[in-house]
Amino acid sequence: MKIIGTWLAGAALAALAMTPNASTALAHDPFTAWNGVPASLSTTPAEPKTVAYRGAVLFDATGAPSRSGLTIVTRGERILAVQPDNVALPMSAEVIDVTGLYVLPGLIDTHVHVATPPDAEAARVQMRRWLYSGVTAVRGMADDLRSVGELSRQARVGEVPSPDIYYAALMAGEGFFRDPRTQAVSAGAIAGQTPWMQAITAETDLPLAVAMARGTSATGIKIYADLPADLVTRITAEAHRQGVPVWTHAMVYPATPQEVIGAGPDVMSHACILAHQAQVPADRPVSYDSRTPIDRAPFLNGDNPVIQGLLEQMRDRNIVLDATVRVYAEQDRRAATPGARQPICSGPMAFALTRQAYRAGVAISAGTDGETPDSDPWPALIEEMELLQNAVGMTPANVLTAATQTAARTVNHTDDMGTIEAGKLANFIFVAADPTVDVANLRQLVFTVKRGETFQRSAFRPTGD
Repeated sequence: MKIIGTWLAGAALAALAMTPNASTALAHDPFTAWNGVPASLSTTPAEPKTVAYRGAVLFDATGAPSRSGLTIVTRGERILAVQPDNVALPMSAEVIDVTGLYVLPGLIDTHVHVATPPDAEAARVQMRRWLYSGVTAVRGMADDLRSVGELSRQARVGEVPSPDIYYAALMAGEGFFRDPRTQAVSAGAIAGQTPWMQAITAETDLPLAVAMARGTSATGIKIYADLPADLVTRITAEAHRQGVPVWTHAMVYPATPQEVIGAGPDVMSHACILAHQAQVPADRPVSYDSRTPIDRAPFLNGDNPVIQGLLEQMRDRNIVLDATVRVYAEQDRRAATPGARQPICSGPMAFALTRQAYRAGVAISAGTDGETPDSDPWPALIEEMELLQNAVGMTPANVLTAATQTAARTVNHTDDMGTIEAGKLANFIFVAADPTVDVANLRQLVFTVKRGETFQRSAFRPTGD
């Protein structure tokens, strides 16, 4: 670095010497230090602080029961140790007494949209509320990645209070790009012909298409709609060959849920549209444009045998179900308005299918695909978790796991987050009541720690307050 810096400095001096105001230019160049190294790079980083959180009841999401008598020790943005209270701490450690509180990993929403259409100011309002509500990471599921990339950078370096943002590049059939949302997230370009929104055909150079998606810094590829089974399979195989996770809708229209499972994605979204597999083939939609409601009756009176077969395959192939139950409950509320169009699925139907998945042993993650109004003190993820507990019937501990350990797996970042263990990011939250008894106790959040930095809930006010 020093050699390069010296060479650059020499080149700069030579160039400046050819101008009549060389000395003035050097004196007013804020980016060049006297030795040729940019000033921003010559600053010695601050020594990371060591902090010990002592006294809380720990739910670490590893599968172990909640435990007392443990101290979480962090150094900078990482967890240094989780150790018994009576083990000596580093001499430099700041000790924070959290007696009477409950600590668990930071929450992860596995299905959000932060830039459809792009509005950075509105997105930052949501990002701030997420973080001050205990959400330390989110998975963006297809947006304008020109905007999302910058928001993700701001979040990652701490320029704005926000969860870390991981996100998808989208692939779909040509027909999908008639959707006006695709125009909104491709403004200035042609929808379907951008690296973050690609129309895929049988003639597409898939190694190049996946490489282009990777070039957006996307964490995964989302296979959305209007693709046949063979293309879903080919995209998935090529993405995996290049080390990229694949996230799909549970039906890709015309590719059926069975065909999607056969392609081997890592995550499938929207429990409710698994129901298409139980329809007679003539009734199944072949295009995403079809919004004909599915008959609810076959799914509301006990486990559906066709769906059971799908779920057992998902379980055996380790495919995560990003259930998104809240969005269907919200659609029901909107459909109650006179003259409103009926949604494809109902809330009770989504609950029943997710319940069947849970009983079958499918890993379920907590994703929302929609938000509460900005004026609401809490984001939609809390409602999603309450529905998983109260309407689906998952235990509180399993719901917490869905929003932590399984969610980290969904985002493909289990090495960094999802559990409270040494070496992982210092992402965890403290609440005043036991969330393993009732996940509604997450609404008694005291503070969030994200990458070692503390965010007090008391410092948050919703928009409009």
